[in-house]
Parts: sequence; C-alpha cells; structure tokens
Amino acid sequence: MTMRLCCLLWARPGASEALAAYEDKVLALLAEHDGRILQRARADGAEGRPDEIQLIEFASQAGYEGFMADERRTSLAGERDAAIARTELYPVELVEQRSHPAPSGTTE
Repeated sequence: MTMRLCCLLWARPGASEALAAYEDKVLALLAEHDGRILQRARADGAEGRPDEIQLIEFASQAGYEGFMADERRTSLAGERDAAIARTELYPVELVEQRSHPAPSGTTE
C-alpha cells in the first residue's frame, strides 16, 4: 500500500544551507527503498515557519522502514543533528485538483 508523507524541517540558526545539503544526500537514497520525492520546497524559516517542506511517497511501509534504517542515512546522524533543529512528519493523502469556475462577471 502506497505511503505518502509530508515532512516539515526547521534548520538550526544559520544552518539552512547545511540542512539542504544533508537532505540532498539522504533523499538520493529514496529510490533504493521504492520511494520518491513528490515535491520539495523551501521557505524562509521566519516566524516559526519551516525551512523546507517535502512530500515523499513510498510504495510500502517496508520501503519507508528500510529507508529509515539505511546505514548510509543513519551514519549521517551527526550531520543531521548539526543542521536540523526540528522535524515534523505527517501521513497525508493527495487531493485531486478540481477546476473552479471563473468568478461571475469575468471572462477567461
């Protein structure tokens, strides 16, 4: 069963580039665990907002567990801890986009 996650990441002060570099490394491992990044976005981290937002998909729970246990990922724990202050992870379902009619009085 497909598993989709929303991951919110907050960098330690002054470490937003280190966060991005760490994520580049570990996200490169996803495919080996039947996972893929659906979307990756960066925010400014100001006023409590996360620095990075990711939507990730795994073909199964086993793929997710394999990714989390991957020694190449876990061996980078020190790098992760130096760059990332906080992580929030949520299971999500994708919502199909619906087209909305143009507001009355306008033309397309």
